[in-house]
Amino acid sequence: MSFTRRNLLLLAAAIGIAAGPVAAYAADVLNVGAYPTNPPFEYKNESGTFEGFEVDIVNEAAKRIGMTTEIADLGFQALFAATTSKRIDVAISSITITPERLKSQSFTQPYYDSDMGIAAKADSPIKSEADLKGKIIGVLSGSTGEAWTKQHQEAGGFSEVKGYDTQQNLLLDLSAGRVDAAVSDIPGLEYSFTRMKDLAVKERIKTGEQYGLMMAKDHPLLGKLNDALTAMKKDGTLAAIHKKWFGSDAPADSSTVKEMPTPKA
Repeated sequence: MSFTRRNLLLLAAAIGIAAGPVAAYAADVLNVGAYPTNPPFEYKNESGTFEGFEVDIVNEAAKRIGMTTEIADLGFQALFAATTSKRIDVAISSITITPERLKSQSFTQPYYDSDMGIAAKADSPIKSEADLKGKIIGVLSGSTGEAWTKQHQEAGGFSEVKGYDTQQNLLLDLSAGRVDAAVSDIPGLEYSFTRMKDLAVKERIKTGEQYGLMMAKDHPLLGKLNDALTAMKKDGTLAAIHKKWFGSDAPADSSTVKEMPTPKA
């Protein structure tokens, strides 16, 4: 079949019309990256759909700015490259706001307060940081737990810091005795230990950590999403999401309830 110039122009126009709605839809989609094995913050259910505390937060925040979400499954370390390269708009995965991260990323105001903990087998003689001398410590690669452990390795005499790609693999090795202890965020540890009864948090490390939505530096949607979080705090939506996933009320003075300033580098 031969095409005249008129045929080609009509075909091009038709393609343009067909592509139009897709482009418009894409503009209304907030691309989110999430680490898939981090309950109760985010995880994949049996159908492969993301659920969790932060999933509910980002879905609600997106809804309030007239967008829907598309959540991609990414490793924890990959989240940072994905926001920097603008492959995704937002990263969730209990990501702590730190001065170092603020040099290359932007964060919304925090919505969750946390500390880290030292975990070991429930019957282990390890009770505190003082008992870690000569021990192998497991951490999630790229996490603040890894940063803390490496900072304290020389003074604490840890024999090795072993990095893992997932929290699940870290805790499985802890249970199997391939590492002596693990350092990670308290909420995720405590949630996991409701099922892994042989493991326990032995000591809380007070860090004052706070989690926020992480985005590319000065992302154009940062202000809108931050305003959505403020509204969710004021009308009680964020507190209700906390109650749903943690089974308790968020402390009245926590970042889950109180409006907080946008973090600055």
